[in-house]
Amino acid sequence: MDINDYILAHSDDEGALLAALNRDANVNLLRPRMLSGHLQGRILKMFCRMLRPKRVLEIGTYTAYATLCMAEGMDEDALIHTIEINDEMEDFIRKYLSQSPHKDKVRVHFGDAMDIIPSLNETFDLVFIDANKRLYSAYYDLVFPMVRPGGLILADNTLWDGKVTEEHVPSADKQTLGILAFNDKIKADERVEKVILPLRDGLTMIWKKRQEAMK
Repeated sequence: MDINDYILAHSDDEGALLAALNRDANVNLLRPRMLSGHLQGRILKMFCRMLRPKRVLEIGTYTAYATLCMAEGMDEDALIHTIEINDEMEDFIRKYLSQSPHKDKVRVHFGDAMDIIPSLNETFDLVFIDANKRLYSAYYDLVFPMVRPGGLILADNTLWDGKVTEEHVPSADKQTLGILAFNDKIKADERVEKVILPLRDGLTMIWKKRQEAMK
């Protein structure tokens, strides 16, 4: 047993529905590695248990694995707005969402997040960014005014397979350049406190300061 197996063996199970989703994704989808997975899913649920958010925004639904994990940890009157640009994922998403006892906490939007987010008349307690890496900075700028002071923004894949430490990034590698620009932007933003967790491919926690914390 390696250390990752040990961690999972001593953490909560993901449950039958999420395990089935995970298997289905690994067999039938082209990029199953994009799925959050067991450990990160349990961590997202735990964040929601601790924060008790009433409104959550997820940018990048993919299979809805992370969506369902967060919904598990949320109160019954809470709501997740989740946005997926690829409408070919709709059948997969609906298949598993329809089986979840938490489905009423989830509202799925298909389309471009840059167009959909301004139409959401919400103040968010938690935002999870896991979509087009080229646009992380743009997503951040768009959602920041919609996050309450004391709210949390999570950004996935911020270590990007270790490419963030490479000395020379080709100009054609827009994904890596996007992540690098985002990481530098967050580091320089004095309106927030931030830390990168070495979880999977890097998970950045960004806490929006309250007014008194900014003085």
